[in-house]
Formats: sequence, C-alpha cells, structure tokens
Amino acid sequence: MILTSLHYLYIAMVVIILTIMLMKKDIVIPCIVGTFAMGYLYSGSIIGATQSIFNTIIYAGNEFWGIVVIISLVVAMSKSLQEIGSDVIIMSPIRKVMVSPTLAFWSVGLTMMVISWLVWPSPAVPLIGAVLLPAALAAGLPVIYAAVAMNLFGHGIALSSDFFIQGAPTITAAGAGLDVTEILRSSIPIWITMSVVTVTVAFLMMKKDMKKNISSYSKNIEVKKEVKVKTGRATKLMAVVTPIAFLSDIVAMLKFNLAGGDATALVGGTAILIMLIAVLTTYNIKNAFDKVVDHIKEGFKFGITVFAPVIFIGGFFFLGNQGGATAVLGEGAPGILNDISIFLSQNIHMNKFSTILAQTSVAVITGLDGSGFSGLPIVGSLAYTFSNIIDINMEGLASLGQIITIWVGGGTIIPWAVIPVAAICNIDPQVLARKNLIPVLCGIASAILVALIIL
Repeated sequence: MILTSLHYLYIAMVVIILTIMLMKKDIVIPCIVGTFAMGYLYSGSIIGATQSIFNTIIYAGNEFWGIVVIISLVVAMSKSLQEIGSDVIIMSPIRKVMVSPTLAFWSVGLTMMVISWLVWPSPAVPLIGAVLLPAALAAGLPVIYAAVAMNLFGHGIALSSDFFIQGAPTITAAGAGLDVTEILRSSIPIWITMSVVTVTVAFLMMKKDMKKNISSYSKNIEVKKEVKVKTGRATKLMAVVTPIAFLSDIVAMLKFNLAGGDATALVGGTAILIMLIAVLTTYNIKNAFDKVVDHIKEGFKFGITVFAPVIFIGGFFFLGNQGGATAVLGEGAPGILNDISIFLSQNIHMNKFSTILAQTSVAVITGLDGSGFSGLPIVGSLAYTFSNIIDINMEGLASLGQIITIWVGGGTIIPWAVIPVAAICNIDPQVLARKNLIPVLCGIASAILVALIIL
C-alpha cells in the first residue's frame, strides 16, 4: 500500500488538531482549514475546495441531525415542566431520603444520573441544584461533595453511556462506521467498571476528608432557602404524567426490542407530547400557541449551541471514511483511514496493549476541549483504523474511547467544563476539578485493565 499526498495531508491535519487541543483551544478553525486543503488537493480547484467545506457540514449535519433534534426536544420539555413547577414535585420524594451525608451523596448522585439519562446533564444541573441541593446541605453533606456527586454521576456515568437519548454512542458509531446498538452493547463492561471504581473512590475520599476535617465542614455547611412548591392542578398532573410516560417508554423499548433510531424517536415523540400537555393544561389556547413556540426555540437554541462546533469537527474526520470522502470529494475518493490502516499493518508492529494506550491517549487529549463530544468522531475513526491493523474488537475499542473522552471532557476534571455545577453550588471550578481528578484517573486505569482483558 502506497500513501499519497492526500493521505499525508490528512495525517498532518490530525496531528495539528490534536496539538491544538492540547493547547486548550477550540479546533473548529483547523478542521475548516483541513477540509479546504483536502478539497483543494483532491480537486485542484479553489471552487471545489470551497464547496468541500459546505459539503462536509451538510454530510456531518445529516449524521448528527437526529441527535440535535432529540436533545432540543427534551430540553424544550424540561423548560415547560420547570416553568409550571412540576419538576420540584417529581423530585420531592428523594428529598425525604436524605437524612445523612452518605444518603445525601448517593441520593444526589443517583438522581442526577437518572435525570441526566432522561434530559441530559445540562438541564439536570439547575433542577438538582434548586430542588435537592438545599436538602443535601441540611443533611450535612458538604457542598463540594454535592458538586462531586452531580459531576461524576451526571457528566460522567450518565453522559458517557447515554443509553436513553443515545447522543454520544451515535456520534461514536458514525465515526467508526458501526450501528449504535453495537457501541451500546460493547460499552457496558467498560462503563460499569469505570463508573463503579470512580464513584467508590470518590465516596471513600469524601468519608476520609469529612472525618479528618469535621470541624471545618460542619462550620461551612450552607443551608439554602427551601424551594417553594407550586400546587396547581396542571403542576400536579404533569408531575404524575411525566415519569409514567418515560417509564412506559422504557417498558416499550424492552418489550418491542426498540433501539437506536426507533428508541430515540419514541423518546422524542414523548417529549413533544409532554410539552404540549404541560402547556395546554396550564394556559388558554391563545397563549399556548406562543408558549409552545417559545419552549421549542429554547430547546433548539440549546441543541444547536452544543452541537454546532461538533458538526464542523465531525465533518473533517468523516473525510477519512470512504462514505464521507465520496460524498464530499466525489466518486473515486480514497478511503483514507482504511488505506492508512493497511499501510500501518504492513510497516509497523502494533499489539493490543499499545493500541489501547493509543486510543486512551487520544481520548484524553480530545477531551481537553471541555465538551467531550468533539472528540467522539476522532475516537470512532481511530477504532476503525486500529481494528484493521490488529485483531481487536472495534466496537469495544470505540466504546473505550467514547467513555474516556466523555469522562475527561464532558464535565468532570476540566475546570472550564465543570463551571455549570460549580456555579449552581457556588464553589471554585478548579477546586471541584481537583476533587474529581483522582477518582476519575482511578476509573480510567480500571477501564484500561478491563479493555485489555475483553477486547
């Protein structure tokens, strides 16, 4: 296998992009430049190169559109429930359980995990902060460890798996050319290992810290104002309807074996119906028309804000796959990653250990941008490449990259990524990131060990 100048340009741009990520800078500009350069080198035309930028956005946008829509709709639903106060009632039973720091830690964490699975961590943060945080602090849980629980369970455990909305595994699967169900199935053992190890280490560290600094923490526990509970008929109705609706979705997924796009469609449709019922039972018809539009606008504003840079980044990395290259550059375009993998297999000896370490390193680097999602097309593409070089499970390797990328960049150990939780808890983001660091590193180490055994 002989690599051409197009292959070497792609490799050079990937190295440049990873380097810029290490410098903690956004990588949209190098991705656009790389796409333009690839288009020009292949077509020999400035016009063709310029068109390739737009074409990659369209191709990547088509790949990601379903994810953008489902997240936007769920956020819109969340806003409608928040406005009428149903979210407070839904969470109120959990408040009664928090009678000690230990129970408060696990209650805040597990609730954050479930809510994050259903509506994503970003909308879950203000909900947990407003409803559960005051009760957790009153139970004696230091605010820093309430923030740790929110981070690790929401932005770590829930987001790295994303079993319900399936945003993260869909992007990873697209990069590797796999079906999302293959990523979900393969991720479970690695995800369970990293999740259990991380939160166990964090909990043990919390117990040790509280015992050592008991006087300091007892003085600094801040009890916030109790949340005012609304008691309107619509508020109570939606507090009952919403959990029943999502539980019904889960039952339907299991009974009818719904996964991937079918599962996402069910969740999205349910979110729309809940939003409509919430609005129609709260406002008169005249105002309801405007309210629905307002919630949808808020939801899509959030969805587009989160995924706009990911589309540009994904577009460049999709050029490495045969399908993306053909769609953007035209018929006859090479499958760059496939060609590179053949070249490496013929010229470089790689084994399972070095491959897993390479995937882990790239996952950590790509997570440094603090979003978590921008690195998913990269680790998915690398899993495809590496699996063509050595005998290793591509689905599992892609899952490992996804899990580590999200844990690092999704909002646990990067100071600028933990700001939402730090802000709602009124603590320093750097302090929170440091508290999360050792547990997350222990979790990554355990994930690597499991990957070496099962891949």
